[in-house]
Amino acid sequence: MSARVDHIQGETFHGRRGAIENAFRYTIDYVMLEPEQEVKTPALFGRNRGNLTSLQDSDHGGPPKEGRGAIWVREVLAAHHLDLPGRVILLAQPRVLGHVFNPVSFWLCHDAEDRMCAVIAEVSNTFGDRHSYLCHHDDLREISREDTLQATKIFHVSPFQQIEGGYTFRFDIRDDKIGIWIDYSAGNGGLIATLVGKRVPLTNAGILKACLRRPFGSRRVLGLIHWQALKLWAKGARYNVRPEPPTHDVSK
Repeated sequence: MSARVDHIQGETFHGRRGAIENAFRYTIDYVMLEPEQEVKTPALFGRNRGNLTSLQDSDHGGPPKEGRGAIWVREVLAAHHLDLPGRVILLAQPRVLGHVFNPVSFWLCHDAEDRMCAVIAEVSNTFGDRHSYLCHHDDLREISREDTLQATKIFHVSPFQQIEGGYTFRFDIRDDKIGIWIDYSAGNGGLIATLVGKRVPLTNAGILKACLRRPFGSRRVLGLIHWQALKLWAKGARYNVRPEPPTHDVSK
């Protein structure tokens, strides 16, 4: 039996703290699927092939455009001695007319009892770099909606933020909705980023509606990122030159 693909009709919020504040809220579309399983897809969604919308393994799990999908995830779990033989679910923005950019996508990793016990947050910047943060409890217990998980920031994301401080993650993944909260703290600054939305089966009607409401998909996302960067520059935020990315793909 084929697994289904889910559509997250989401909303993202970013709020910057510190001397120069900035905030924005946009609607956004994500998809969720099990990349190791045969999935039943609508006619307007492609799996490792072109279509109006699609999700391709080469976009995730490793360097951009050189991803290996869930194979990479299994290797990361094994390298960190995490015994999680259950489902792996990918939560990511899809390609739209062949173009994709995911500021952050998530690998949700389950144990043999189908409990989510680890999350890999796959972060990409607009300079073409990528780094992933592996989140889990030390005892590998289930990640509940009340839990918070920490990671040290070592990757350059925004040129208006230093590489310092750390992230606090919270995940609420349900059958009918999802919620993800990322709190970045650095001195008296930082930001809060959220992704929340309904989780429904992906359909042709849903794809068409999303493309009409949010045309150009990730091209729109990139445009909005640069618009917010221009606003920060106009407010006097300091621009930091991109440093060399970390030499290793994954950190905790």
